[in-house]
Amino acid sequence: MPAGIRRPPYAVEPGSLQSALPPGDFVERMRAAGRAAREVLDEVGAAVAPGVTTDALDRIAHAAYLARGGYPSTLRYRGYPKSVCTSVNEIICHGIPDDRALMAGDIVDVDVTIYLDGVHGDCNATYAVGEVSDDDARLMSVTHESMWRGIAQVRGGAPLNAIGRAIQEHAEAHGFGVVRTFVGHGIGTEFHTPPSVPHFYDPDADQPMVAGSTFTVEPMINAGGWEVGTIWPDGWTAPTRDGSRSAQYEHTLLVTATGVEVLTAWPDEVERWLGSSTSAVS
Repeated sequence: MPAGIRRPPYAVEPGSLQSALPPGDFVERMRAAGRAAREVLDEVGAAVAPGVTTDALDRIAHAAYLARGGYPSTLRYRGYPKSVCTSVNEIICHGIPDDRALMAGDIVDVDVTIYLDGVHGDCNATYAVGEVSDDDARLMSVTHESMWRGIAQVRGGAPLNAIGRAIQEHAEAHGFGVVRTFVGHGIGTEFHTPPSVPHFYDPDADQPMVAGSTFTVEPMINAGGWEVGTIWPDGWTAPTRDGSRSAQYEHTLLVTATGVEVLTAWPDEVERWLGSSTSAVS
């Protein structure tokens, strides 16, 4: 890690999470981190192909973070050993890159988070490895649609659980299971903060969204049941309980008084999914 790269507190002193924000505008820093995270994700996603190892994807991500002056947020976070999460097929989330070569027909979720100028930007997407089955393509498509349906509910004063209601209704209408164990989260100077953002309808998560707050929406949708199986001995890798495949997509959001700014999306995405009244990273 080059000496000039600003590190989050936990990378210097394990157990320390709070980061002091350097002078400057928080929202502008979040916009810059969101844009950088998306650039890294696109660079890694472009390398997904049969025969490529997830370790190779990790190396690409690591170099891409450094090229933008950022630190890979996952590295040393609560002991996590890599610069990106790669979750293949039945792995819901937190898969650790290794020397396994991806095979045609696999699906792989790549989860990218960058620490840049004192704040974190977080996004992920699921990629097809070569040609995939119609069932897997449908799972990926519905998961992506579900994320955007959840994002469409975001605005200052709206109940937080409107996000999960929209996601659950869409996913379950297509026969898929919405993971309850892992949720979205607040993000900013710390990697994970309140609020927790359920991707299913939770009647207790009815607090109003606050304009100016930043959090992620990142539904994990299973082709079968929603339950998580036994976490692997590495302490991170989370499979589906029934062995069915799982997909995930994620954006970091800024709540506004009238809607949402999607910090990790390109403007054409936001136009396509939410319309021109909602802004995205420039």
